[in-house]
Amino acid sequence: MTDGRKRWGRRGLVAAAVVVTGAVLAPLVSPAVADEAAARQDPVRSLDRAAHPLRTTEPGRNNADLRALGGMIADAKVVGLGEATHGSHEFFTMKERVFRYLVEEKGFRAFALELSWSAGLEIDEYVQTGRGDAREIAKRTLAGSPWDREEFVSLIRWMRDHNRAHPDRTVHFVGDDLGAPSVNDAFFARITDHIGRHHPEALPRLNELYTGLRPIDDAFAYVRKPVDERRRLATQAEQAFELVKGLTGADAYGWTEQHARFVAQTARFLAVDLADPKGLPAAQILRDQAMAQNVAWWQRRTGHRILLSAHNAHVAYIPDMPAIYPKTQGAFLRETLGRGYLPIGFSFDRGSFLSKDTAVGGEWKPFSVPAAPSGTNEDTLDRVRFEDFYLDLRTAPPAARAWLDTARPTRTIGTLFPVDPADISLGRSYDVVIHLHDVRQADLRR
Repeated sequence: MTDGRKRWGRRGLVAAAVVVTGAVLAPLVSPAVADEAAARQDPVRSLDRAAHPLRTTEPGRNNADLRALGGMIADAKVVGLGEATHGSHEFFTMKERVFRYLVEEKGFRAFALELSWSAGLEIDEYVQTGRGDAREIAKRTLAGSPWDREEFVSLIRWMRDHNRAHPDRTVHFVGDDLGAPSVNDAFFARITDHIGRHHPEALPRLNELYTGLRPIDDAFAYVRKPVDERRRLATQAEQAFELVKGLTGADAYGWTEQHARFVAQTARFLAVDLADPKGLPAAQILRDQAMAQNVAWWQRRTGHRILLSAHNAHVAYIPDMPAIYPKTQGAFLRETLGRGYLPIGFSFDRGSFLSKDTAVGGEWKPFSVPAAPSGTNEDTLDRVRFEDFYLDLRTAPPAARAWLDTARPTRTIGTLFPVDPADISLGRSYDVVIHLHDVRQADLRR
């Protein structure tokens, strides 16, 4: 509370100065012009007018403070909800809270995560049937990821409870990412078994194409294969996808085609030569394009409205580090869905999170950062009168819009820390921003 009083005190002094200055200038400048000039110097006044306070980030029954967010989302088919770190409690719980609201009030039916397509299917089978244990399924499918946390066990359990209570409008869990760290033999069998039942004449060729690729038990070991061998296997996987795609079958057949697409996406991604300076940007484009394709496929196939969970860097319209991440999942989705896609970015002023201190491998560890430095996006957002809030960047007042459209240092913390802030224009990256005053590291799965 002390920090809050300090923030109010600073704001009161600024307001008093503006009033005095305005009184002096009144004979020379119209009040409207004076107000806009002052707002351009200090965008906080305009941001104050656009901000909607958040009551809590914890999921619960009272969602009155989310109604304005529902209006901002309107008829969007896919809503990308980012995270400024990969391991903060409040980002994760807010995702469950927003998803519950969108399911209950807006008819959303799917939660998509940057998790492998195959792992997503395993989680969804539990969500649909209740077979197994949520904690054990999370342990198996989320192991090694930043989402192997209590907050996602809670989300999975809520989804199962919802489906038990509402069998006529069930929700689904979707993994939209590539197949790392593995694509096991059981997943390949989803494809080959279906083709064997419906098109046995095509099965020998399909098995031939998957030879050497099936299974991918360990992606890190797989990428140690010679580049030429990985490229050959990627070509075979793409030929297998084209083979499956060219066949016809029962209604479930469309899913088999998508499973084969996922294998081809994964094989092509793992075929990139990371020793080549152009390799990392090429790999990132392949990954974000694949994630967008998988989300768009689910939306077209099912008609479901989807909440898409990923890092800010994936849901945004434009990349935060274009030299490494040339094109985002959000950009691909905007091309595919037009205004049917809406990205929401997260921001925070201070707190703790989980990340890694090694580029490859390593464990998720706790880190923390102090209050954001002056001149950053977070510092200005944190001077808005609400501790936690959200705002629609598309309809912000002109002075706020000018500030939002300017790139300035912003935290974007993923799988490696420490990392330098990136120059980000919030207004060009997202349609909506949620700002939190402080966050803490996500809870270890018990």
